[in-house]
Amino acid sequence: MLGRALRSGERRRRLLAGGLASLPAPQQVQLWRQTRTWARQEGARYSTLVPSDEVTINYRHGLPVITLTLPTRRERCQFAVKPMVATVGAFLKDVQREDKGIVKAEVFTTDGSKVSDATLMEVLLRNDFKLLINSTAYSVSPPVKEDHQIRKERELLQKLDHLKEQLMPLEQMKAKIMDSADAKTSRLLWVGLALMSTQGGALAWLTWWVYSWDIMEPVTYFITYGSAMAFYAYFVLTKQDYLYPDVKDRQFLHYFYRKSKAKHFNVEQYNKLKEDVAEAEESLRRLRQPLHLRLPIQEITNKD
Repeated sequence: MLGRALRSGERRRRLLAGGLASLPAPQQVQLWRQTRTWARQEGARYSTLVPSDEVTINYRHGLPVITLTLPTRRERCQFAVKPMVATVGAFLKDVQREDKGIVKAEVFTTDGSKVSDATLMEVLLRNDFKLLINSTAYSVSPPVKEDHQIRKERELLQKLDHLKEQLMPLEQMKAKIMDSADAKTSRLLWVGLALMSTQGGALAWLTWWVYSWDIMEPVTYFITYGSAMAFYAYFVLTKQDYLYPDVKDRQFLHYFYRKSKAKHFNVEQYNKLKEDVAEAEESLRRLRQPLHLRLPIQEITNKD
């Protein structure tokens, strides 16, 4: 008895060191023990059921986290799944990928029917099921999420999908317009460099081969003074300093809006959709916070 207690204490210390101390204390999944053999009508599929307290399911930030013991290493491992995207087959592959010693992993309903790999995890987690790993079966009862949270989360996800479908063609058109505007802006910068090089070469030619420095000095002075006047005029018109990055961005926007008008790209509609997507994602993030699960989005916003 003393040796068994020591081994039990060591196992608890290893589990806590492995990161399981962060798990919530109350169990959120109903589990039970079965000692009879579970067999289908065609015949027994695998060995006697063992206590199912090695598989737990709880929700964190709105997502189900399935915790089970890997048979080879006898270590607890957590699998966070996206129920509206992930399938049963993807979940089982993740389990087998984590433990190479798992030869067979399947999911069955409580009446012994095999669950298809294409079934969404959202559908599986609505009812009790049995998880078969190699020759051991675990009976699991998923916890029930808040009805308000499920309904609101589904509405937000559907809204996000609808907004992203509307946004996709606009994103593609915007990418093409941005590439065109960026190319024109780059060409304009190279043209400016070419003109400045030409101006410098012309002044050097006039100074040393045609005239002399006594004649060209006033010319260069007025060119410099004229450039200063041009820069000051830019500041008066735009209320911005003549900085090359700012000038490049300003010219880029000029080409972008002109190209958008020619291609009938609605910038206001695009910005409105982007704002709606950001608002829906923020609402979904707030909804999945544990402290806000029972509060509507409006109340959360007021409290913040």
